[in-house]
Amino acid sequence: MPRDYPAAIEDEIGQLRGLDLESLRARWRTLTGRRVAAHVPKSLLLRMLAYRMQANLFGDLDAATIRFLDRVATDRSLQGTGSLPQPDSDRVRAGALLVREWEGVSHRVTALAEGYAWNGTTYRSLSEVARAITGTRWNGPRFFGLRDRASRS
Repeated sequence: MPRDYPAAIEDEIGQLRGLDLESLRARWRTLTGRRVAAHVPKSLLLRMLAYRMQANLFGDLDAATIRFLDRVATDRSLQGTGSLPQPDSDRVRAGALLVREWEGVSHRVTALAEGYAWNGTTYRSLSEVARAITGTRWNGPRFFGLRDRASRS
């Protein structure tokens, strides 16, 4: 992919902001081959177009993520609970951000290709990160809410 693609897509999205609703609808039809529902407001249509353009260029969500998001969107038992189920994957992918509050402090851990980064240090496992945060031995996936899915479902 040429290096100037991100700048080109930013420019194109910037141009969308100046279009009226009918022009945005026409752009959607050109891009997707489908009509957009009449009740979709301009602000949402702009975001839909921007997402679709970026997904077409850089790649869309994988099938497992789409299934997970569909499940979250349609499961009425989750609405209003303030908690969401964890994705189906047992392995946390590189780039994922795990957030855990411990003793009033929010801790952010980034999954790397080889380990996990927290507070400027790289750890081999989530359990090592959990131990560094708490000072005691923890099962890392359990500490970060990645285990016991059956009891939450």
